[in-house]
Amino acid sequence: MKSTHFTVLRTSRGSQAALLGGCLIAAAAAAMPWWGESNWMREFNQIACYFIFASMWNLLAGYGGMVSIGQQAYLGFGGYAMLILANLFDVNPFLAVPIAAVLTALVAIPVSKLAFRLKGGYFAIGTWVIAEVFRISFSNVPAVGGGSGTSLTALAEIERGTRESVTFWITLAAVVATIGLTYFFLRSKQGLALMAIRDSETASASQGIDVGSVKLGVYLVAALGAGLAGALYFVGNLRISPDAAFSVNWSAFAIFLVMIGGLGTIEGPIVGAVIFWALNKFFSDYGTWYLVGLGLLAIVITLVFKQGLWGYLQKRFAFRVFPIQRRLEISGAHVPAAAAEPGPVKA
Repeated sequence: MKSTHFTVLRTSRGSQAALLGGCLIAAAAAAMPWWGESNWMREFNQIACYFIFASMWNLLAGYGGMVSIGQQAYLGFGGYAMLILANLFDVNPFLAVPIAAVLTALVAIPVSKLAFRLKGGYFAIGTWVIAEVFRISFSNVPAVGGGSGTSLTALAEIERGTRESVTFWITLAAVVATIGLTYFFLRSKQGLALMAIRDSETASASQGIDVGSVKLGVYLVAALGAGLAGALYFVGNLRISPDAAFSVNWSAFAIFLVMIGGLGTIEGPIVGAVIFWALNKFFSDYGTWYLVGLGLLAIVITLVFKQGLWGYLQKRFAFRVFPIQRRLEISGAHVPAAAAEPGPVKA
């Protein structure tokens, strides 16, 4: 007689090799200030901020089922919080970046009380309205330049090379942290609870999941990440204005990155960010035609590859760089007949 043995696997050799490769790339990238050009670091800062913001949107919508088109409210708030701390309170701009992200999460607590009163499409539109309220509010604050915005004067005394290098290292660390923390969160019990809520809030509640607490936690994490992206973006940009900070284009580009790469995958925003960077690098000079092209590309990919490019490859080749699912490996071994009696199987 044979007995069947079950082993729950959460990684594979391919994913382990990919993770090792990613660590080596990150280590090599950390040396860029010594061998790269300054414009490379500026480009990395820009696309990294888009990636962080898109990853937070993906966590909120792709894994949590809360589709928002107003997350730019928190991105803009993070940028302004960093500027206020640096310009008005003499906080080191680089130290102000994580503080601004935390302040953004704190602001999201009362805002969530309002946003969570809305469901479905009303939630999406409501978040956009909230972002507009943020934009109008900061447009009426003279201390931060009002509607025309202002510059980050606190960085004027820092030498340019030092400023660019430190900004690059902080941004790189933020990218690694975003990927790593998202990965380990989604592999945790809270991550499983979040995906269960996305599929059915009623069923999740019936299984003992505290739906409200899980949704609030993810909402605050997404706000913190958006605030971090905003603070990093405007540290690199050196100037902020309400129209730039709270533009709905932030959400549009985040949706583009996620839908192109793959909704509900950690790898999707990475793939989307690389594609977006390449398109922006070579075709942005075409103006409005560039935006039309982005829209057409998004339509074509969503029609042909409904799960996004990485989603298609993942389904086609069953390969995941960041596996969050649990796989069951079955193996047989000879055992005495008495031990092979049927019974409940526990994995």
